[in-house]
Amino acid sequence: MKKIIVIAASLFFAQLHAQVYKANEPLVHTFSIVARDSATGEMAVGVQSHWFSVGTLVPWGEAGVGVVATQAFVDKSYGAKALALLKLGYTSQQALDSLLKADAGREVRQVAIMDAKGNVAGHTGKNCIQYASDIQGDNFSVQSNMMLGNKVCENMAAAFRASYGKPLAERVLAALDAAQNAGGDIRGMQAAALITVPGTVNNQPWNDKSIDVRVDDNPQPLKELRRLYNLYMAYQHMNNGDLATEKNDMEAAMNEYRSAMKMFPSNLEMQYWTAITLANNHKVNEALPMLKKIFATDKNWKELTKRLPPVGLLTANEKELKRIMSL
Repeated sequence: MKKIIVIAASLFFAQLHAQVYKANEPLVHTFSIVARDSATGEMAVGVQSHWFSVGTLVPWGEAGVGVVATQAFVDKSYGAKALALLKLGYTSQQALDSLLKADAGREVRQVAIMDAKGNVAGHTGKNCIQYASDIQGDNFSVQSNMMLGNKVCENMAAAFRASYGKPLAERVLAALDAAQNAGGDIRGMQAAALITVPGTVNNQPWNDKSIDVRVDDNPQPLKELRRLYNLYMAYQHMNNGDLATEKNDMEAAMNEYRSAMKMFPSNLEMQYWTAITLANNHKVNEALPMLKKIFATDKNWKELTKRLPPVGLLTANEKELKRIMSL
């Protein structure tokens, strides 16, 4: 009889284990932050983990709806389901409660949900690996599990609060750095991600994320994430310069291009299009030294230059064009 009871109990716990620890639920033990800019309404998620491609698992967001971080024994469906519930009018807490109630693995989950108004809800299951905790505050929630020390969330919250007034993405990056400085993931570092979404609905799912950068595998993922964010901002200046060019506002265009080059002076493409814009505005004397250096570095840029006049992207006159191609 005793043997039968032991076998039955083993089968019960094996079944429970199978319900909770599924092959499609990665062990994304990590630290993260969901946050909102109270002035602009913009929302963000930042995350770092010793887990490959964490950015494809933990952060979720939708413009004008909310953001979600789902981690620990991560159930990716929490992201999409939570956003769907928010769109139906659920509060962050109601959405979280609904998801947890239906989940047999709730005690190994760690989740944070924030809606477009800044209301936050967080959950750390009692079976999350220590150190594990979460803190909710004004327009943010920080959460961590399997940390080396027990002050990670406190440091993240303090860094986010202390950076008030800065762009939201920079505040999130500061919080991630603070988490790592407090010990971070006990296993070390590997991957990181940052997303931001507008605070208002844009009805453009293809443009839902205003920032979407991630590091899938790197010994210093937070350092690399910040580099990618800065590169993103530089390219935003390039985009703004292109828009100004379309409006024939060349002064604004050049200011944007120069801002981009200042951020990444070694980027040939930024230098090239700045030089082309100068040439299009009959400032060939300024463009020539730049183009000469670019052509010497990579002859393909000179070949590309030949192809621009037929499509109207290089409008320099014949004399100016000859000077350019003689470099």
